Amino acid sequence: MKPKSLHDAALAVVRRLHEHGHTAYFAGGCVRDMLLGREPKDFDVATDAQPPRILELFRLTRRVGAQFGVVLVRQGRFWIEVATFRTDLSYSDGRHPDAVRFATPEEDAQRRDFTINGMFFDPLAERIIDFVGGQEDLTARRLRAIGEPRHRFTEDHLRVLRAVRFASAYGCTIDPPTWQAICEMAPMIRGVSAERIREELTKSLSGPGRLDAARLLAGAGLLEHLWEGATWSALHVETALATIEHLPAEAGFEAVLAILLLDRGVEEVHRICRMLTCSNRTREHVAWLVRHKDDLAEPAGLTLADLKLLMQSRHFGDLLVQVEALCRTTGAPMTTLDTILTRVAAIPPDEIRPTPFISGDDLKAMGLREGPAFSQILDRLYYAQLNNELRSRAAAMRLAEELVANELRA
Repeated sequence: MKPKSLHDAALAVVRRLHEHGHTAYFAGGCVRDMLLGREPKDFDVATDAQPPRILELFRLTRRVGAQFGVVLVRQGRFWIEVATFRTDLSYSDGRHPDAVRFATPEEDAQRRDFTINGMFFDPLAERIIDFVGGQEDLTARRLRAIGEPRHRFTEDHLRVLRAVRFASAYGCTIDPPTWQAICEMAPMIRGVSAERIREELTKSLSGPGRLDAARLLAGAGLLEHLWEGATWSALHVETALATIEHLPAEAGFEAVLAILLLDRGVEEVHRICRMLTCSNRTREHVAWLVRHKDDLAEPAGLTLADLKLLMQSRHFGDLLVQVEALCRTTGAPMTTLDTILTRVAAIPPDEIRPTPFISGDDLKAMGLREGPAFSQILDRLYYAQLNNELRSRAAAMRLAEELVANELRA
């Protein structure tokens, strides 16, 4: 029968390996999550079967890292990563092992990053196999590197950032020797690819533990190494952390990153997002929030048209969230936000983005050629329409004819 869940697919892999004389366990993060009562996002299987044997036992496979003992096995619609117990040899690039040696389960556990990620689970016997004290640390909500922390971080520099993610996501305090090594070795992340740094930041700053993650990034001195030329004033870090604390639970990574970058110019924000290999969508989102950070500061002086133009953006909700968080952080009166919300509620939905009374074809029919003036006149007419200064196409046509005539005479 085809497995109905990821767990069932992984269990089927373990069972088949066991039936053919091999040891096989669930490994790593799925064991941690099961012990916490959380639904694992994936299930990895560790086994003493080597890649050729795995390929022999399973019909649908992908050789994703057979040189390191890793094969993907398909069960139904699910792909399960199956890895041979191994110990990693030298790490020349500070990220990946140069080679591996197939080993025992205990040796495999000793090569992993943190104790809470170093446990195995035998789903057939329903027992935990823990060579590294992971259960005790998980119960105590303690993040501890396996073995000597500096050695673990020297092997794979990304582990410094992964420590922040795991500690914040699982509500862990970081064991003092591990924390000291993180602080001392923070500059190593400069050797990690920008893409991997951004991936870790996205995971760390998107969830409910984002404030803890931001505090750890600041406390460990990691912020100044996230991209080339990163600089942070103590005041800005303090304000940013206080503001992040007031974000609602559903706020996403872009809202958090915008708050971290609120003291930067818009062009610098674009540059930083490019260095972090953010998607164009994320970059524009963050830059828009930074560009408009002060637009709602004086709501009484904001024109109706300007408010509607802001409301037309899909990021307007995040801007309101940002305003509220900043008000709570700085102690500014909440009447500012109340005024904005009152004005927003008074605008009928169909008036936020109405169809323009005047189109480019209208201007062409009046004899105006495309160019800077063409766009400026269209923008001026639409602004007047949003501001309720033009309430009909007839009124808009009269103003358009006047503006075009003036331009043609110039």
